[in-house]
Amino acid sequence: MAIKSRSNKPENRSVRSSQVDEKIQSIGGWRAMTLAEVRRLIHEAVPAIEEDCKWIKPTNPLGVPTWSCGGIICTGEAYQQVVKLTFARGASLDDPHRLFNASLEGGTRRAIDIREGESLDAEAFKSLIQTAVAENQRLTAK
Repeated sequence: MAIKSRSNKPENRSVRSSQVDEKIQSIGGWRAMTLAEVRRLIHEAVPAIEEDCKWIKPTNPLGVPTWSCGGIICTGEAYQQVVKLTFARGASLDDPHRLFNASLEGGTRRAIDIREGESLDAEAFKSLIQTAVAENQRLTAK
């Protein structure tokens, strides 16, 4: 999201949501640390990315952290055994580093499951985020 500075020149500055802060804090442990690191990488990859929590409901009162730029890029969910990053249009993205390791059968989404002790290739992940943003921009330009 472009933010104007006092000089009225747009700045590409990362805007972090307090809702996502609260969600990460509520998770705790290795899953919170993993989701916080993923969040940091997403903001490094695309400083103009927007984040919020969607799908707030009684069974999930803090919602699901979601990152968007021209449409949803990915969501981040913490399960007992994994942190799952689901890419809304993952099936249409080139994944030369083979980061996608879950939800591989679907025609639209793809996911990355990160288990305790595993690490993510930071540069490959940032490239995948940038590719997802480019795909959203391509689709909205039509």
